[in-house]
Amino acid sequence: MSAIMETGISDEDILFRLKDVLRETFEIDPSRVHPDTHLFTDLELDSIDAVDLAIQVQDMTGMRIKPEDFKNVRTVGDVVATVRMLLTR
Repeated sequence: MSAIMETGISDEDILFRLKDVLRETFEIDPSRVHPDTHLFTDLELDSIDAVDLAIQVQDMTGMRIKPEDFKNVRTVGDVVATVRMLLTR
């Protein structure tokens, strides 16, 4: 996914794009993806998948993610919040 996000995008739009990333990268059914969905227990992602997801978020935002920005990410909502933070820097 290319860096096509802008600061005026809504959290719902971020979630929609994130669902696409999860579907394309990890073959996760978008109907399973909600803000409170846990990445590791609900979607069964592992630490390598988390790195891949961070790379996808970098591609989505066009911004580099510092490890500390992503280390506390546990839920889909956390990813949305991280994207929001990156876009408002």
